Amino acid sequence: MQLGIKPLPEALAIARELDLDLVEVAPNANPPVCRIMDFGKFKFDEAQRAKESRRKAVHVGIKEMKYRPKIGPGDFDTKTRQVAKFLAEGHKVKITIMFRGREVYHPEHGKRILDRIAEQMEGIAKVEAEPKLDNRNMIMVLAPDKRARQAAQSRASNQQRAEKAGAGATAASVEANGSAEAVGEPVGGRSEVSEVAASAEEG
Repeated sequence: MQLGIKPLPEALAIARELDLDLVEVAPNANPPVCRIMDFGKFKFDEAQRAKESRRKAVHVGIKEMKYRPKIGPGDFDTKTRQVAKFLAEGHKVKITIMFRGREVYHPEHGKRILDRIAEQMEGIAKVEAEPKLDNRNMIMVLAPDKRARQAAQSRASNQQRAEKAGAGATAASVEANGSAEAVGEPVGGRSEVSEVAASAEEG
């Protein structure tokens, strides 16, 4: 509910009458814009929203996928799809080839698997750590390649636009601009401000 332009003392009196706070939301406006609200509840709600946002945030880390030198085609495809999924989520992936017994004397078999994985991940990932032997394992680390992914998305987008244009379709792009208010501290005892534009929250 808009209260209009009020002298600061009157706006403060209205807020006190309602047992609420007079909060400055646009200090650079002329006159400054204030809102009558429960500032404590606002801060609590803001903290809860931030907490919920942190809870839903994706924690980017390093995942690991293990292969054997004699892995079958089905298992290879399943594991490699999971590697691609991890990379798409923004995670780095440590690929481990596990050698058993005399397999360790033929590291080239493990190297071929790692090269094949890197080739399939081309366009979405880059090799951050080249293949190397670590005791009875061979390890390689892949990291998401944001530039390559963006370039691929751009190419796909351009191709879609070209296909639409070829079919005689037209597209319109509408950009919706939202605005956000910065909420300051409660106003009180500010002699340099003579009047404010006040509004009261309903409910």
